[in-house]
Amino acid sequence: MIKTESFESLGENYYVAVSKKHKFGTDSILLCNFAEILRKDVVADFGTGCGIISILLCKKYKPQKIYAFDILKSATDLAEKSVLKSNLKDRVLVLNEDINKLDKKYYNMFNKIVCNPPYKALNKGKISSSFENQVARHESKLTIEEVCKMAGKLLKFQGSLFLCCRVERLCEVFGVMQKYSIEPKKLQFCAKNKNSAPWLFLVEGRKNAKPFLKVLPNYFVEKGV
Repeated sequence: MIKTESFESLGENYYVAVSKKHKFGTDSILLCNFAEILRKDVVADFGTGCGIISILLCKKYKPQKIYAFDILKSATDLAEKSVLKSNLKDRVLVLNEDINKLDKKYYNMFNKIVCNPPYKALNKGKISSSFENQVARHESKLTIEEVCKMAGKLLKFQGSLFLCCRVERLCEVFGVMQKYSIEPKKLQFCAKNKNSAPWLFLVEGRKNAKPFLKVLPNYFVEKGV
């Protein structure tokens, strides 16, 4: 029988289950390092995939509780394996739910929301033949506007949304965040090295906050993540 799933060690007895359809990249690691989470926080992980963000947040910050949402059953099955292998069943709750339908059940519940959203608009770029890859890369099931709209409902007052996206969508993302009363407060660009233009940005938006943006020095991946 061909092995289709495996565990990758994240150190300190934390593991993430991966498969051909559900993997993780450098952007998820950068996002977790950028996020600021407190031990008392109740956190939502939008589009958890294999569970990499939830596992890394537990390793780095040890928040009170993480709700890891994904619309794909194949993803939540894998994330559940990551949680069990990492002995985080009491801290991470994996839920196979549509993020667009969370507002009635989880309204005003979260201190922080973390999301690595699909980067490409539905009709932009080459569409993958894999349904799972389509959902992860293109806005077929979840758009950045929907992420911000739901964050505006689920975050507590002054709660934060942390997300990453391609640099070419920066203005769009800022506009949508502000549309739903999430004010961009912290920004960082990521590049391969000092000679490369940034390809990714990380942003923290805070619900009902006053305008003031702090721009951090660029992060260069060649230094390691």
